[in-house]
Amino acid sequence: MAETPLTWDGTSVDGSLLRWDTGLFWDETQPQPLTKPNNMPKLRVLLDFMSCSDHLVEERAVNVHTKLYAATVPYPTPPVTATVLNTAITAFGLALAAREQGGRQATANKNAARTVLQDLLRQLANYVQGHHDNVLAVLLESGFDAASTNSSSVPLVTPNIKKVTSPSRGVAKVLVTAVKNARTYNIRYALLDANNQPGPWTELLNYTGTRNLLVPDLHPGSDYAFQIQAIGGSTRASDWSNSVVAMCG
Repeated sequence: MAETPLTWDGTSVDGSLLRWDTGLFWDETQPQPLTKPNNMPKLRVLLDFMSCSDHLVEERAVNVHTKLYAATVPYPTPPVTATVLNTAITAFGLALAAREQGGRQATANKNAARTVLQDLLRQLANYVQGHHDNVLAVLLESGFDAASTNSSSVPLVTPNIKKVTSPSRGVAKVLVTAVKNARTYNIRYALLDANNQPGPWTELLNYTGTRNLLVPDLHPGSDYAFQIQAIGGSTRASDWSNSVVAMCG
C-alpha cells in the first residue's frame, strides 16, 4: 500500500498555530490500519487410522466410504474412488478374519492389507484437509474426525487398567477406566524377561475409546506388562498408569 503524506495542523515551537494553508508537512506517513489477527484455530483431520487398532482402522475406513462419496458438494473429486477404497476395505476384512486363525503368513498378509488401506486413507485425509474450509461440520461430512485444537495445559487424570483378558490367540484386550476430557488413549506393552522385568516398550497410539483396546501379535503363553495413557489434545497427556501384568493366551 502506498504511503500517504499528511499535513499537520498543530503549533510551532513558539506556540503559534500552524494551519493547513502554511504549506508545512509532517515528515511521517499515515499509519496503516492494523490487520485483525485471525484467532480461529485451523482444523486438522485426525489421522487416528495410522496408529490405532486394526478394528478402528477398518471402522474409520467404512465411515469414510459411507460419508465422503455422498458429500459431493464440498468433496467433488476425491483422489481415491469409492470402488478402490471398498476393495481395500474388503481385502483388509478378509485378512483380519484369516489372522484370527494364527500363523506368521496370515499376520504378514494382514499387515500388508492394512498398509494399503492406510495409504488410501491418508490420500483422502490430505484431500479433505484442503477442502473443508475450516468448517467442522464440513470436515465431519467426510467421515474423518477432527484433531483436537484445545491447547490447555490442564493435566489429565491418569487412567487405570481394570484388567487384561485374552479374547483370542496372540491378542490381549485391555479394559480401562474412562478419563474425563480424554480424546484418545495410548497403550504400551513389554514382554517380561526371566526376572519378570519388562523389556523394551512398544506403543500403540490413538485408540478413540475405552472399548476394544486390542493389542495384537503377542506371543501366546508369555507374560506382558501393560500401561495406559490418556490424551486430551495435541500437547496434553496424562502420566502412564501403573503396570498390569497378564499372560497372553
